[in-house]
Amino acid sequence: MKLLDQELQSYAEAHSSQENEMLAHIHRETYAKAMMPRMLSGPLQGSLLAMFVHMLRPQYILEIGTFTGYSAVWMAQALPETGKLYTLDINEELEERVRDYFAKAGLAGKIDYRIGNALDIIPGLEVTFDLVFIDADKINYRRYYDLVFDKVRKNGFIIADNVLWSGKVLQKTEESDKQTQAMINFNQYIHNDTRVENVLLPIRDGLMIARKL
Repeated sequence: MKLLDQELQSYAEAHSSQENEMLAHIHRETYAKAMMPRMLSGPLQGSLLAMFVHMLRPQYILEIGTFTGYSAVWMAQALPETGKLYTLDINEELEERVRDYFAKAGLAGKIDYRIGNALDIIPGLEVTFDLVFIDADKINYRRYYDLVFDKVRKNGFIIADNVLWSGKVLQKTEESDKQTQAMINFNQYIHNDTRVENVLLPIRDGLMIARKL
């Protein structure tokens, strides 16, 4: 589902901060070498995430779902010098390539990259996060949210990607597949959660932004 006319999308991208050389390299290699390259956040969303980081000035970020490291690089580059980004992914086949990207971007010291099941890793993280970005398997979005919630500081933010799920969230329940229904349920769960205030931005495939009260 294209939320914007392609010309408007291109106009928005042309009038937003551009990828640096390293980000452009990751972008190209993802589309050339990775399976399901559409999972890449893209430059418009990447620059938005970086802008959030610049505004919030977080010390600790948690990213659930690294993929090829593109969004991690956008956010880590915007972190203060003393900041740290933890990023978790289950795909060990991409690990060597992603670590190489982080090293070449000069961010290896700012990024704690862990391979494994995030559901197992998160409970052991003894960190209070200022910002959490969820962009992993959709079935477990609510579980990720619940696991990280108490690890997010008051007035901290949780951002979830793909919450419009290519427009499938508009389907009737009886027509939806498991992933679509998981996203419908997740969006409603956040919207009903009195512990946060939230806004759903229709950028790319949808970003749910929740601020912990």
